[in-house]
Amino acid sequence: MLLNNFYTITQLEHDSNSLQAAIAFNATHDIFKGHFPGQPVVPGVCMVQIVKEFMEKATGTPLVFRKGNQVKFLQLLIPAAGATVQVQISWQPEAGGYITRADFKRDTATVFKLDGVFEEQAVTSI
Repeated sequence: MLLNNFYTITQLEHDSNSLQAAIAFNATHDIFKGHFPGQPVVPGVCMVQIVKEFMEKATGTPLVFRKGNQVKFLQLLIPAAGATVQVQISWQPEAGGYITRADFKRDTATVFKLDGVFEEQAVTSI
């Protein structure tokens, strides 16, 4: 889980099928020592993970990212101290999961878009 260590939620509003949030990144997180030294950039896989974490929180269900119909990284997302990113996510239930759309914006510029499917994660017992 990346929440509260890699990023924090500074604002959150949601209804039954959508949410709007503001998040701030921890610019000193160890991830940025390797991605990339001297030029920190939020990794794309972390953006997908953030969407997953929001979806799990909103639905109360463990999920797995099953299909990316469209995943676009439109600008580098640099974790500047104090800068916030606006997150908008909407979803529609389907059998065993959720058709999901997500956008990340910094100021008015879209930096990331996702259109895909998150499925309920099967729970296995040992």
